[in-house]
Amino acid sequence: MRYIRYAFLGALGIILVSVSLANVESVELKLMPDPLAELLGFNLSTSLPLFLVVLGGVVAGLVIGFLWEWMREHKHRRDATVKKGEVRKLEREVKKLKKKQNEGKDEVLAILDEAS
Repeated sequence: MRYIRYAFLGALGIILVSVSLANVESVELKLMPDPLAELLGFNLSTSLPLFLVVLGGVVAGLVIGFLWEWMREHKHRRDATVKKGEVRKLEREVKKLKKKQNEGKDEVLAILDEAS
């Protein structure tokens, strides 16, 4: 399975490099459309290679998606943390009760009681 993953990543890398080399023409990115820029009196713009714009959009989409999912799953992580704390508390209580139950008994019998 590891080799399949490496083969896939290698093929993806080759595809990305070939697309990048095929799209090195510069494009102009503007902050606002021209009519709105005329109304406000300013417009920030820059010129970048097309492959940077496309790959930057993909990366931005991935980051936004990961953050969205992380925030959406926050309540599930919080619930899991609370449940884990409850489990630890109950395990300590069970251990304390077993220790109290086995006080004054023979050690071998206490071990046998704990095993069952």
